[in-house]
Amino acid sequence: MDVAVTAVRSPAIVFGRPMDGSASARFVSAFGFSRKLCFTSLSVSIPKQGRRRVCVGSRRGLVVSAASSSSESSESDATAKIAPLQLESPIGQFLSQILINHRHLVPAAVDQQLEQLQTDRDAAQQKEEPSASATDLVLYRRIAEVKANERRKALEEILYALVVQKFMDANISLIPSITPDLSGKVDLWPNEDGKLEQLHSHEAYEMIQNHLSLILGNKVGDLTSIAEISKFRVGQVYAASVMYGYFLKRVDQRFQLEKTMKILPNATEKENSVHQTTMDNARPSIEEDSSQVMSHPEVSTWPGGDVSPGGFGYDIKATRLRNYVMSFDSDTLQRYATVRSKEAVSIIEKHTEALFGRPEIVVTPEGAVSKDENIKISFGGLKKLVLEAVTFGSFLWDVESYVDSRYHFVLN
Repeated sequence: MDVAVTAVRSPAIVFGRPMDGSASARFVSAFGFSRKLCFTSLSVSIPKQGRRRVCVGSRRGLVVSAASSSSESSESDATAKIAPLQLESPIGQFLSQILINHRHLVPAAVDQQLEQLQTDRDAAQQKEEPSASATDLVLYRRIAEVKANERRKALEEILYALVVQKFMDANISLIPSITPDLSGKVDLWPNEDGKLEQLHSHEAYEMIQNHLSLILGNKVGDLTSIAEISKFRVGQVYAASVMYGYFLKRVDQRFQLEKTMKILPNATEKENSVHQTTMDNARPSIEEDSSQVMSHPEVSTWPGGDVSPGGFGYDIKATRLRNYVMSFDSDTLQRYATVRSKEAVSIIEKHTEALFGRPEIVVTPEGAVSKDENIKISFGGLKKLVLEAVTFGSFLWDVESYVDSRYHFVLN
């Protein structure tokens, strides 16, 4: 029971992907990801190099080249408006164009691409290694590895395109890359909290409200206040909230099924004790739990830098879904709190980095440190960020399940 209480109260600690040591360490380090994003044009209709060389000497060729460059730039700008992460693989670029021009065709295009990926994977598995020299064998295996990596990258970008499509279908704009204006503020995006709330079940949104209370504290009712916060820390909160949304959709799906079948466990006898446990965890003592609260990735150094009585853990409520999750044994909770695929983890990393940028690492005589910057953001803007992140995680669970039913890649 203690494990369940901690998991519900502190999702970002337990929800770090325990798939292996290196992956967990990399993610818990708060999106200081090793993958560097290379922003490229999203046009797939790029003229061949040979064709360009033929036209270089003519005036008409120069005009065509300029038009092509302008077209690529406009398509890249259009894609940047619908999602902060620009897709790079040929399949990703293809889906980006469809998202912009013919969004309703995305599912059919995805199914077609998944069929092709399945065909390529089957062919690679059936292909036997040639009986050749050691050098040729190494080259053969390297080529096979490159092709496997290309398929994985294409799969990641298919998942991302489907998540973006779900936001577009809900008429919700994803927050663009975080860039301060002249005054230093970043939350210039429209308020779409109502639309985001409607995408979750009633029970799930009660849990999301508790999650917001953990982050906003007593500022839940004062969303116009401006705070100067570490951009790096806000990125941590966003990534943790994506993983929380992924977990929440997973358990809510099971909860709704059991509720429909009327086989939910009877928690009436436990309700009072569960509520008391919840409130105890919402008020950490200075001696026992202060260090744990401060190490939580969601605990940011708001102005003052302290966890006040009205700060994190403020107004945490016992809810039906919360009590349901707390009834899980430790093994079940661990399984549900795990992101199932490496592709989904990679998407969370890359999307967060595209949104907040990559922290600059400065090497000092004392050791390497991150060179961070502060941003000015209202608590209303912070609420929008968290709601979007939770919804992103929820959509990620949906599309991961959909794609896996057509192209199996989830291991557990």
